[in-house]
Amino acid sequence: MSIEVKYCKRCLFPETKPDLHFNEEGVCSACIAAEAKDVGIDWEQRKKDFFTIIDHFKLNNDEIGYDCLVPVSGGKDSTYQAYFMKEVCGMNPLCVCFETTMVTEVGHQNLDNISKMGIDVIHFKKNHKAYKAMVKEGFIRVGDEMWPNHIGIFTIPINIAVKFKIPLIIWGENSQQEYGGPLESIENNKLTRRWLEEFGGLLGNRIQDMIGVEGLTAKELTPYFYPSEEELEKVGVTSLFLGHYFFWDARKQLKIVKQHGFKVKEDGPVEGTYTDYENIDEQLCSLHDYLKFVKYGFGRATDHANIDIRNKRLTREEAKNLVNQYDGKYPKIAIQAFQEYSGMSKQEIDAVIDSYTNPVLFKMNDDGVFEKDSKGNLIRNFQIE
Repeated sequence: MSIEVKYCKRCLFPETKPDLHFNEEGVCSACIAAEAKDVGIDWEQRKKDFFTIIDHFKLNNDEIGYDCLVPVSGGKDSTYQAYFMKEVCGMNPLCVCFETTMVTEVGHQNLDNISKMGIDVIHFKKNHKAYKAMVKEGFIRVGDEMWPNHIGIFTIPINIAVKFKIPLIIWGENSQQEYGGPLESIENNKLTRRWLEEFGGLLGNRIQDMIGVEGLTAKELTPYFYPSEEELEKVGVTSLFLGHYFFWDARKQLKIVKQHGFKVKEDGPVEGTYTDYENIDEQLCSLHDYLKFVKYGFGRATDHANIDIRNKRLTREEAKNLVNQYDGKYPKIAIQAFQEYSGMSKQEIDAVIDSYTNPVLFKMNDDGVFEKDSKGNLIRNFQIE
């Protein structure tokens, strides 16, 4: 039996997306935020505000130290952040990378490229035993094998900022502004502990909840704990979203970082979407995106298509065709990689995925088994409207 899912009148976000809101005209909060970026924000004033703030933190040329810390993955956004603070702002940034789960070769190259741009980089190599335990637990408990990565990319840089006494941290875009979220989260110019816990992709799980998993102790999980308010205040930590002060346009920024050595995925688009430059540093991203699809009925191709709609690079109809072509396909490459990493069988992995699959959105047979097509893809109970 088919069901009707409400979609945004401008983009392709469905009503099933968590924290998404529609106005009386049927336009979603992500599109409303994008409209505000186009016509409701004085970007020149925000630019002035940004430079006023960072001038407060900039050291004199004869002083030893770093002017700011930039969390990086080797992806296009963080490469742009590093470039911007170094070349545009004239600062001496320290870049900090939390080692991802299964880095790709192009991810290795792009992270190495940041140091070749004339910037110091700390690459935090994680305790693999503890991390893997959290990967499997996150996959089973909240349906996200990237859970420890989500927390590590936020806690490692700020812990290092505290240790090195670097008060200014520069993040990229506010994902809540780009992808739609509560008004409070959209308007944030700073990344705080509260923002991380509510909007950082932790799915209601906290690092304290991982204590005891496969015998893990709090001590072994030290890097994943956010610094105390006392520690933050002592250093005077200020974490800013660069996208709050400058119009965030990933494709325009991609052109800039490519001129500075950044490489895209040359053998075609990333599994699960139509782009060759997003999430190219991690082998398991398409499994993460597929888990979102089975829960909510949309995946990474929808995210990318919506941004292209809002930046007037695609019509809604063109975007719909791309979403129908790429969204929700069973991620065979990532599943195979996750088998090798986790030691779980394909049957065990599929069983966990099925446990998070929405029975309202996807067809089940009389035995309660999800129906799939000849390529192993779920059959939808809905159409993109």
